[in-house]
Amino acid sequence: MKQTLLFVIGGIMLAGIIHIVAVMLVPHFATNDAWEEMRRFGRPDVFHVLPMAEAGTEPLAELDPQMLYAVCRFSLEDGPVRINASLLDDFWSVAIFDRRGRNAYSLNDRSAASPQLDLTVITPVQMAQLRQDPPEALETSIVVEIPIDEGMALIRVFVADETMLPEARAALGTADCSETL
Repeated sequence: MKQTLLFVIGGIMLAGIIHIVAVMLVPHFATNDAWEEMRRFGRPDVFHVLPMAEAGTEPLAELDPQMLYAVCRFSLEDGPVRINASLLDDFWSVAIFDRRGRNAYSLNDRSAASPQLDLTVITPVQMAQLRQDPPEALETSIVVEIPIDEGMALIRVFVADETMLPEARAALGTADCSETL
């Protein structure tokens, strides 16, 4: 009887450990991650302006309906990526996410010097190589050193009312993430 009870307790503990490990591995093996979700908006290295979020028809989950969004998937394998945009004087922000959708860096209009966004995303190895002979383009750019191979940039612009929508779309239309140094 005592031995049977020990086997039952051991089996329950082993099942609990296996369950916890399986739950923790789900994000690693999930195929519908943030990177794949962004793929449906278009090819990489180009900003894609998302449709305005409306109740029940959001292009992505949990988007603010007062914001207009543009997203760009990029790879740092061929070199750094430079993100440029001429944004509005109203609130805007840019965030860099890794392939799994974790926020690696963010910047908004209050911490930037001007509405002209100039951001360079670079890996630590690329940064070490560029320190040898930095290009002039880096002098005016905000350099973000992140240890990722692939990522996403998300720019959002505040749209107070529908009359500002064309101006916000035009501003996001200037966004570019294809330029490398």
